[in-house]
Amino acid sequence: MNLRQLEAFRAVILGQTVTRAAEMLHISQPAATRLIASLEEDIGFNLFDRVKGRLQPTAEAMTLYQEVQRSLLGVERIARAAQDIRNLKRGSLHIACAPAMGLSFLPRAIAAFMADHGEVQISLVVHSSREVVDLVVGQRCDLGLIVLPNTYPSPRAEKLLATRMVCALPTGHRLLDHATIRPEDLQGEPFISYPQSIASRQQIDAIFAAHGVERQLRLETQLSLPMCAFVEQGLGVALVDAISAVEYRGDGIIFKAFEPAIEMDFSMLLPVQGPISKLQTCFLEHMHRFIQAQVPAAYRF
Repeated sequence: MNLRQLEAFRAVILGQTVTRAAEMLHISQPAATRLIASLEEDIGFNLFDRVKGRLQPTAEAMTLYQEVQRSLLGVERIARAAQDIRNLKRGSLHIACAPAMGLSFLPRAIAAFMADHGEVQISLVVHSSREVVDLVVGQRCDLGLIVLPNTYPSPRAEKLLATRMVCALPTGHRLLDHATIRPEDLQGEPFISYPQSIASRQQIDAIFAAHGVERQLRLETQLSLPMCAFVEQGLGVALVDAISAVEYRGDGIIFKAFEPAIEMDFSMLLPVQGPISKLQTCFLEHMHRFIQAQVPAAYRF
C-alpha cells in the first residue's frame, strides 16, 4: 500500500463515485480507478460493489476506512507542522542569558518575537555570562546572550550591541548640571559597586585608581537594576550598563555619560557545531532590530 492509494480510497468513500474522487484528487478518472484496483489487489479483498454506476463500499471497506481516516489525518497534521516550521510559526528555542539583559529587556524582546511567530515555544534561563558560555559549549541551549569583555574562552558569537556604561545619579545630586561625569567629579562620593568577582568592577576600580580618585565603597550588588534602586534611595552613585538604564522604570535617577568610556558589549553565542536553524537565525535578526529600536543612540558606540 502507498499513501496515494489510501487517498484515492478515502476520496471514493466521500465522493461515492470515481469521477468525484478523481476531481477531489485532481487526477484523471482512469488514474483513480487504477489506484483503487491496485489497493484491492494489495490487500486481497474487494472494497466496493458496483451498483448502478456507483461504488458501494463493503463492510470490510468501512472498517478499513476508519483506520485510513485516522492515518491520513495524522499525515495532514505532519504536513501542517512542516509548513509551520517552514514559515517559522512552530519550533522551540532554549535561550540562556546574562542578567543585564535577561531580567527585563530580553523578556520584552521575546514577547515581541512570539507575537509574530504563532506557536513557537521559548525557554529562558538567566545565568552569569560564564555559565551561559558553559551551557552553549555543552550544547544545553540553542542560543546564549553574554556581556563582554570576558576573561574566559567563548564559542562563536555575533555582537548585538556595542555600548558604554553610564553614571546613575539620584535626582537633586550636585552633578546634575554636568553633561558628562568624570572620575574626579566623584571624589569622596558614596559609590555603589559590583562585587570583586565581576570583571566590570575591576575595570571601574582601575580607572578611578589611575585618576587618583577615592570613593566611599560601602555597598555592593551583582545586578545593575537593584544598584539603580539603591541610587534612587540616595545611598550613592553608580556606573551601570546601558541596558539597565533603558529598562529602569523609576523616576528618581538621572543617567549621565561617563568618561573615559567603559565599553560593555552584548553578544549572541551561536551553536558550537553545525549550521544554525532558520528559527535561530530569525530570532537573531529580530534581536538586532529590537535593540536598534529600543536602545538610544547616545548609549551605543
